[in-house]
Amino acid sequence: MDRGPRDELLGRLAEAVGSVTVVHPTRVAVDGPPAAGKTTLADELAAVLRGQGRDVIRATIDDFLFPRARRYPRGEYSAEGCYFDTHDYGSLIRVLLDPLGPGGDRRFRQAVYDRTTDTVLSPPVTTAPADAVLVFDGVFLLRPELVDRWELRIFVSTALEKTVDRAVIRERRVSSRAEVERRWRERYLPSQQLYFATARPTDHADIIVHNDEPQQPLWENRARTH
Repeated sequence: MDRGPRDELLGRLAEAVGSVTVVHPTRVAVDGPPAAGKTTLADELAAVLRGQGRDVIRATIDDFLFPRARRYPRGEYSAEGCYFDTHDYGSLIRVLLDPLGPGGDRRFRQAVYDRTTDTVLSPPVTTAPADAVLVFDGVFLLRPELVDRWELRIFVSTALEKTVDRAVIRERRVSSRAEVERRWRERYLPSQQLYFATARPTDHADIIVHNDEPQQPLWENRARTH
């Protein structure tokens, strides 16, 4: 399979990371809808950066969820609940983003929650070198609470209908097609529409990766607005 465009994309993203000049770790957001390809892209970018000798902290929003009993006060299929009640941004800022940011002591934790066991975690504190890179993937990363805490903002864009098809394939071992489609159409996709309407994430992105065809990705550099 020809991975030329994919490799070129990763090279450009690594160059963008390398062009950041700060005296603290570089915090990189990989945002986008569910099943857009964020995790894969973030993993690949982390591998490229490590190959260049960078110290990479790889983390994800899935390790900063509230416990399940707290996530669904508006109901399991609520789009507003998905956007407002799911993620523990206070902990994310306190234990990871701010310690790695300007004025931080670089002592961080990269998780506060284990999704498989629905338990709160308190992993040991690690100290990052000043030239480390945090590669962090997840939904809603350019919302107002977080948008100013990244040195590089990448948005992985995919037609929302494609994410439904990808989700059905990805989750076929644990959920029926009907269950996946209901969750996507009632909760996840409307929550993305709410996110776009209120936070306008692509206006804040530095780079948009168009990932409808993962082996033929397209990218655009954006002049960020605040």
